[in-house]
Amino acid sequence: MHDIFFALLIGIVAGIIDIIPMIIQKMNKAANLSAFTHWVVLGLIIPFVSWDIAPWLKGLVIAELSAVPVLFMVGAGDKKAVLPIVAMSALLGAAVGAAGKYFIG
Repeated sequence: MHDIFFALLIGIVAGIIDIIPMIIQKMNKAANLSAFTHWVVLGLIIPFVSWDIAPWLKGLVIAELSAVPVLFMVGAGDKKAVLPIVAMSALLGAAVGAAGKYFIG
């Protein structure tokens, strides 16, 4: 239970970091909720995937793979949003992977 709590906390922090720029840009609530939920779920997944690679790389790969459906949806209407999504996925995914290794093991 202790590990799940820390995983949730890692995901919540990543979600807040991701939606801060979205809130500043006054994006709609559904987009903010979607991005926040995405990171909470990734916080529960990334630390528990057992791949024999560096934790930050594991987080980066999983985050980028999970962003692909979002990129199809968002990219169809706003091509300029693709790069920020890819960049935040890489940055936060690596951070979630590293934090998961540090706090959960």
